[in-house]
Amino acid sequence: MRADRGPEERRAPTDPHPRSLEVASRSAAELSDLLERRELSSVEITAQLIARTEAVDAGTSGARGLRSVLEIAPDALDAAALRDAERSAGRVRGPLHGIPVLVKDNIDTVAPLHTTAGSLVFGDGAPASDATLVTALREAGAVIVGKANLSEWANFRGRPSSSGWSAVGGQTRNPHVLDRSPGGSSSGSGAAVAARLVPLAIGTETDGSIICPSAACGIAGLKPTLGLVSRTGIVPIAASQDTAGPMARTARDLALLLGVLARAVDDGEDDLARAARRPPSYETAYDTLLGDGDLSGLRIGAVRDEGYCDYHPPTDEVFASTLGVLAACGAEVVDPVHGLPGPQQLSEDELTVLTTEFRIGAHAYFARRANAAPDCTHLPRTLDDVRAHAEAEPGERTDVFGTDFIAWAAATEGPESEAYVRALEHNKRAAGRDGLDKVFADHRVDVLVAPAMHPAWLIDHVLGDHGKGSAWSASAIAGYPSATLPMGMIDGLPVGVALLGPAWSEARLLRVMVALERALGPVVTSPVPRFAPSVGTGD
Repeated sequence: MRADRGPEERRAPTDPHPRSLEVASRSAAELSDLLERRELSSVEITAQLIARTEAVDAGTSGARGLRSVLEIAPDALDAAALRDAERSAGRVRGPLHGIPVLVKDNIDTVAPLHTTAGSLVFGDGAPASDATLVTALREAGAVIVGKANLSEWANFRGRPSSSGWSAVGGQTRNPHVLDRSPGGSSSGSGAAVAARLVPLAIGTETDGSIICPSAACGIAGLKPTLGLVSRTGIVPIAASQDTAGPMARTARDLALLLGVLARAVDDGEDDLARAARRPPSYETAYDTLLGDGDLSGLRIGAVRDEGYCDYHPPTDEVFASTLGVLAACGAEVVDPVHGLPGPQQLSEDELTVLTTEFRIGAHAYFARRANAAPDCTHLPRTLDDVRAHAEAEPGERTDVFGTDFIAWAAATEGPESEAYVRALEHNKRAAGRDGLDKVFADHRVDVLVAPAMHPAWLIDHVLGDHGKGSAWSASAIAGYPSATLPMGMIDGLPVGVALLGPAWSEARLLRVMVALERALGPVVTSPVPRFAPSVGTGD
C-alpha cells in the first residue's frame, strides 16, 4: 500500500456531472460571497445542486449511484426563491442566507419532507414540527434541500450492520471508491458533501457517527460539546451522548454552520441543552475565531494508546507527517501521550447505557410524534412495535441488519437499575475525569490528535462493518468536542486526523483545522472523489 499526501500523482478524476461542477465545488463561504455580489442566485445554486444530485446520487450520469440522499425537498426551489426575494429587499439573515443544507433523516422536518430514521415503520407521514435545529437553520436563511440517507436507526438496530444501509434508502457508497463504506451513521451526509452534492450537511453522533463518515469520505466534521445543540426533534439513541453537528469541506464552513446550530437551545424540551453551562466567555461566532494559521502557544499531544495508532502502518505514516506539519505551524507537539481508554475498555458498559437510554428516548419520541398526529394509527408506540415491524417486513432485511439491539433495549429495566447507574458512572469517569481530563492536565496539552481511522473498509452485507482502530469513543462518551479533517490519501482513499478537545473547546479545534488547511492545501484537505468502482481502478 502506498501512503500519498494527496492524489496529485493519480489521473485527474472525471466528474460524473461536469455541468454543475463549477458551482458544486464552491464552499458555502464562497457561495455566500457570490450571492452577496449578485453573481449567482440561490435558485441557480439550488437548481444546479438538485440536478447534480439526481444524476450522481441515482447513477443516471453513468456513475454507480451513491444513494446518499433519501429525498429532495419538493419546495426547495420555492424556498430558494424566497431567500432571493429577501436579499433583493435588503433582508439578509446571515452568511448561510440562500445556501443549501442537507439534513440527516433522523432529524425532524415538516411536510413535504419526511423523517424516517431509515426505517419503513414510519410510513409516508411527517412530523408536525421541525426539530429545533432545523428551525434555527431556516431562521438563518438556509435552504433545506433534502434529507440524507443514514445507517438505519443511526446504526443502533442490531448486528451485523453495514454502515450507510437503510431499508428506505438502500446502501450509501463512498464517492472516492464505490465498493467502500461511507462510514456511519451519518453516511449520506458525509458522502453527499464529499461528492459535491451540497456544501453543508447536518449529521448526528452518539459514538463516531459524525467523525467516522467525515474521515471515511474525506471531509471535515465536528461533534460539539454535549448540550451545545438541542436534540429536540431528533430520533434518539442516548441522552447522555447524542448530539448533532456540522459536516462540510472546510473549517470555515464548519464554523459558519456550527454558529447557527449553537442557536438551537432552550426549547423547553431538551433538559440537557437547557442546563448546559457554557463558560461565561464562550463565543459562538466561530468564524471570527479561526486564526491565521499560526499555532504558536498551543501544545498538541499525539495519542499513542492502544487502538489509537499502530493498527495500520500506512495511516501511521500519514499521521507522522501531519505531526510535522503541526510543528511547522508553531505548535509544540508532545509525542507520545498516553492515558486514554480504548473503545474495547468502554464498549460493554456503553452498550448497557445505550440500550437503557434508547428505550427511554425512543418511547418519548414516539409519543411526541403520535400526540401531534392522534389519527395516525401506523406510528410505532414502543420498541417492540419497531422490532415486530422489522421482523414482518421483508424490506427491512433482518438478514443484512439484525434487531438484537432493539430487543435488548426493549427489555431494559430503566434508569434506576443498578447495572445502568454503574455503567453510566464508570464510563463517564473513565472517558472524562480519569481519561481526557487527566491527560489534558498531566501532559499540559490543549488538543489531542490521532488518526481518526484507517481507510474505509469494503462494504460487506454478510459480515458487516470491520474496523481496526478509531479515535472518537472517549470524546463521545465524555461529551467533549472532537473533529476531523483529511490529512492524506492511501490508494485513493482519504484518511483523516482526529482532534480531541476539552469541553467547550470548539473554537480551538477549528483554529487547528484552519492551520492544517493552510499548510496542507485544498488538494489534501478537500480531496476530489474519483467515483472509482474499486481500489486500483480508473474512473
